[in-house]
Amino acid sequence: MSPRPYGHPRRFRPSLRPLAAAAVCGALLGASVLPAQAAADRNPPPDRGAALRQELRELVERPDGPPGVIAVLRDGDHSTVYRAGVADVESGRPPRATDHMRIASVAKAFSGAVALSLVDRGRLSLDDTIGEVLPEQPEAWHAVTLRQLLNHTSGLPDYSASQPFIDIVSEDPRHHFDSRRLLEFVADQDLEFEPGSRYLYSNSDNIAVALMAEAVTGRRYERLLREFVYRPLGLTDTSLPQGYRLPEPFLHGYQIDPQEGPVDVSEAVSASGAWAAGGIVSTPKDLTAFIRGYAGGALVSERTRRQQFTFIPGALSQPPGPGRTEAGLAIYRYTTRCGTVYGHTGNTPGYTQLAAATADGKRSLTFSITTQTSLTNNPELLARVREIQEDFVCALLRG
Repeated sequence: MSPRPYGHPRRFRPSLRPLAAAAVCGALLGASVLPAQAAADRNPPPDRGAALRQELRELVERPDGPPGVIAVLRDGDHSTVYRAGVADVESGRPPRATDHMRIASVAKAFSGAVALSLVDRGRLSLDDTIGEVLPEQPEAWHAVTLRQLLNHTSGLPDYSASQPFIDIVSEDPRHHFDSRRLLEFVADQDLEFEPGSRYLYSNSDNIAVALMAEAVTGRRYERLLREFVYRPLGLTDTSLPQGYRLPEPFLHGYQIDPQEGPVDVSEAVSASGAWAAGGIVSTPKDLTAFIRGYAGGALVSERTRRQQFTFIPGALSQPPGPGRTEAGLAIYRYTTRCGTVYGHTGNTPGYTQLAAATADGKRSLTFSITTQTSLTNNPELLARVREIQEDFVCALLRG
């Protein structure tokens, strides 16, 4: 039986609405096809595999831990799926690589892929400015370049931190925003700093990137994703929805409440308020194919890739990933005790994500947990997650 295109509406408890609203605002502030599941769960070398699985079991057994976790290690044509806990506390079924999930700010790498593909084709330049491509945007922003948007040195004020945006989400987490007008929440504000002078992670950056891509092509961003990312990489279960429902089957995301336990927030918020900054839905299987192609240079020329792989020391993704982090153009370099991988992280109500790969794209890791954590939302859990992620990177790089 083929999966239903959308899940059934699930009631969101009003008592937890403020928690979810704060979570979504904080989150926005913050390959060949995998074989069938039985074949994918091949046993790795016993000592290493057993240790990794034990770490995942201990993670889900924490009082503040996620109900479920799934990690996919891929080395060439060989994939190993590690998992612990459940995809859904009601059914108790295990997480699967074909479960849909919100990938949060990993979506920023997708907007980077679109923009850099257009740079390769001569439709955009990294030195194009907002004033040249989007003259209707505030004049105070006109000197900001595409390069500065992609590496978060633009100084654009973050729309998701604006009080009017926060008020709307607090009142109605499922509110349907006009995604192409999200920057209007901060249109009356000046830049935070002179463009290019410092690093500051801002969700407004990737909204502007998507609008620039639409402006120079005359095509909707969703179509550009299909043309430049989904089709070339064979992503069949990845989409950018506008509503709050998820395609089935999906990995349920939870808010861990001390009194009520895990509360399902999978469909608590609308993706329209994140759009190009964090609204994409994918699966571990598709995300593996994406990061292998994206980090491995399958989508852009070597000339453009050299520009992309120019990094800002100490510039953190949100949340930070394993090891030491540096920011490139819509990609981060994670330097661990065992070596270096490239990718992106993300967090949103119910989910925390990491997707990373080696520079040649041959080895990759996707790591997904079913609760939100960040530097401000349960940093103790995040610290443990980062330690485990680094252990997985070591397993990946040691082959």
